[in-house]
Formats: sequence, C-alpha cells, structure tokens
Amino acid sequence: MSVAQNDEVRGKVVNAENDFPLSNVHVVNLNQVVGTITNDKGEFLISAKPNDTLYFSFIGFKSMQVRVTNDMLKFQNIEIGMTELAYALEEVVVRPFQLTGYLDIDSKNIPINRSSRYRIPGLNLGYEAGSRNPGAFAKALGSIFNPADMLHNIFGKRPQQMRKLRKMKQDDEIRELLASKFDRETLMAMLQVDKTEIEDILRNCNYSDSFIQTANDLQILDAINDCYEEYKVLNREN
Repeated sequence: MSVAQNDEVRGKVVNAENDFPLSNVHVVNLNQVVGTITNDKGEFLISAKPNDTLYFSFIGFKSMQVRVTNDMLKFQNIEIGMTELAYALEEVVVRPFQLTGYLDIDSKNIPINRSSRYRIPGLNLGYEAGSRNPGAFAKALGSIFNPADMLHNIFGKRPQQMRKLRKMKQDDEIRELLASKFDRETLMAMLQVDKTEIEDILRNCNYSDSFIQTANDLQILDAINDCYEEYKVLNREN
C-alpha cells in the first residue's frame, strides 16, 4: 500500500553540535512565500511541495536552505541541524560615533539623517533629497523626462521575483523576520538577487546611501515594493 503524500512538511530544528532543540527559528518557504517559527521543542509545520526550498534563519546560527523531497513529505518528522556561527572581533561593525552610556549625552552625539522623501505631483514618484544624497536632483530630472523607461530597466526583467513582494508583505512571520535583520540575506534568497542588485534598485528609485546602509530588511522590502508599485502605475499609463 502506498503512503499518502502530504502538502506540508513537519520537522524539528536542532543545534548541530549538541542536538539541543532551537525555538523561534524562522522557517520560510521561498517558493510559496509563507513562513512560520519553531516552537519551544524546535518543531515546525509549513506548507510545501516537492522541489520547494525551505529557508532556515536564526540569530547566531548560519542560515541554510533545504530542498523539499518526496520522502520529506511522505514520512515527515525531518531533523534540521543548524551550525552556530563563530564571530571574529574584526567582523563587528562599530558605528562612527562614541557612546558614553548617558542618554542625555548620547542623544546629542547620534547623527540625524536629514534626507527627506518627497513626491512630485502627478508623477506618483518618490525622491529622497538632502545633504546625504547630493545626486537626487539629477536622478529626479531623469525620472521626470523618462520615468517609465528608468523603472522598466529595474523591474521589467524580473516580474516573477517582484510578484513575491506582495506575499512577503502579507505574511506576519516573514515581516517579523525581516524587521530583525540588516544583512539582506533573506531578501536575496527570496527575490533571487544579490546585495549589489538590491542597492542598485534602491539607488535608481532615489533612496539615499544612508537609508540603504542603515535600514532593516523590512524597510528595504517596503521601499522596493513602493518603487515597484510606481513602476506598475507608469507601465499602465504607457
């Protein structure tokens, strides 16, 4: 008698070194754009089909991708071992200002991003300007003269990946994961782009380098989505 095949994967995530269960690990199906987290026993259940890719992410551990097989769907209870990262001191990013621990003093020393986001009436396009983005005016002029062409070069060749943006914005588990991350790793895995391409997209959509470097992954997702929505409006009008 054949074993019935499920449309969900059930499993457990553990520390590969000691088999200790890992709770609150984010598990994302990159194909279906749905997510979940492991419980206090390291267990998870997520919708999946054969050849879907599951993405596992947990602070302090190396992120990993696992391809879903027929055996995983039939027999369930798979075990995923995650490897703890070894951090070197030289990899720690130190902010370019000194903190004393006293709120009154530190609040005056932290730099303020004075770049602002503005829109030109009738164009539905946003721009970021200010001392941190001296090229914004030139970019804005280029967009005014030919905004559809500029955005088509960014999004026209990757419609499938960009369609995932709406699903990503609607899934609470994915949004929670992205809000806690600043490394663009999850975004790269889900959108099938590299970090340089993400930065290029945002610069072409007139976001400042300051925003690109300091925003969390959820803010980056929302910024890319806003620019994509503008592209779709302009594309319909042309």
